[in-house]
Amino acid sequence: MKKKYIRVGFTQAQKNELWERWRRGEQMKSIGREFGKPSSSIFKHIRSTGGFTPVPRRRGPLALSLAEREEISRGVVAGQSIRSIAATLRRAASTISREIARNGGASRYRAAAADKRAWKQALRPKLCKLVLYDPLRQAVILKLQRHWSPQQIAGWLKRTYPKREAMQVSHETIYKSLYVQARGALKKELQQYLRTKRQLRGSRHVVKDKDRRGKIRDAVSISERPASVEDRAVPGHWEGDLICGPNHSFIATLVERHSRYVMLAKLSDRKTETVVNALIKHSRKLPNELYKSLTWDRGHELAEHKRFTMETNIDVYFCDPQSPWQRGTNENTNRLLRQYFPKGTDLSVHSQAELNAVDRELNERPRKTLEYETPAERFSQCVATTS
Repeated sequence: MKKKYIRVGFTQAQKNELWERWRRGEQMKSIGREFGKPSSSIFKHIRSTGGFTPVPRRRGPLALSLAEREEISRGVVAGQSIRSIAATLRRAASTISREIARNGGASRYRAAAADKRAWKQALRPKLCKLVLYDPLRQAVILKLQRHWSPQQIAGWLKRTYPKREAMQVSHETIYKSLYVQARGALKKELQQYLRTKRQLRGSRHVVKDKDRRGKIRDAVSISERPASVEDRAVPGHWEGDLICGPNHSFIATLVERHSRYVMLAKLSDRKTETVVNALIKHSRKLPNELYKSLTWDRGHELAEHKRFTMETNIDVYFCDPQSPWQRGTNENTNRLLRQYFPKGTDLSVHSQAELNAVDRELNERPRKTLEYETPAERFSQCVATTS
């Protein structure tokens, strides 16, 4: 007997986080790892809108709500007249009459089904300008075939036809017409004339982030980190990273390799000045002997690592690009933290006091790798040894 596989989609919170990560320029493989899904699953989801973040739909202010439709349904079952129901809802009787008539009449009216139908029928996609005006479409096609970029085409049209709005179009409209085939304006074959040849409209931050990652000035590679750090025998060597949430919310996570002791820092943003200031503040809570080095990924939030080292005397090492396993202790800790800060939730709502309570709970949890000692106990032993 064949196994039946249940297809698990994305919740609304996951969809919001997925698009937020895509806008920030994260790669599909990276996004897939966060959701425990293959990159092909992420690609299928993003491809549905051509890589453009979908605009959230909202009901019109005059449209009937589900609550009003439920009131209509109760009124119909109770045998109330249309005028009576309309008076209760402060709506025109004709509005109630049409609502009932278009959804099967009084005998078949169901609030949930009527609301779902209205939401579906409210979709009236606006025709693209390139569909409506053939001379404009032909001009765009001709320039694309000459390998002009959409931005060059839009600029040329504006300069050539300054007083003919019908012959002007934005470069984003051209991209949408290429990548969202449902618009029916430009054929998919025209994508071959674009310089990138990509199948989706990428985030405007992708190239910028790729250029910055791995090019942090004077970064010291993890390969230059002392061998004594690797075997965890010597305390005082930390790994760090950020966990991210929607609305540009972040928490800095730090874990000590020897004891697995965790510290969390609240951040208002991921600017390098903000992150470095928070790390300096937390470093001063510890004896110098217990904070000798910090290993970070290639995130640009630690671009001011030299200032951090100057003010704390702590060496900073950077992992190789796309090598999260080189900070395995921190990666594992971040997974544990997701129990307290689920993906898709706003991290900015948590105070530093709440973060302290979370890292205290983690530090007081026994670990098998420490022979069931707690990180707090192991770290306290290190403090006693150094004092």
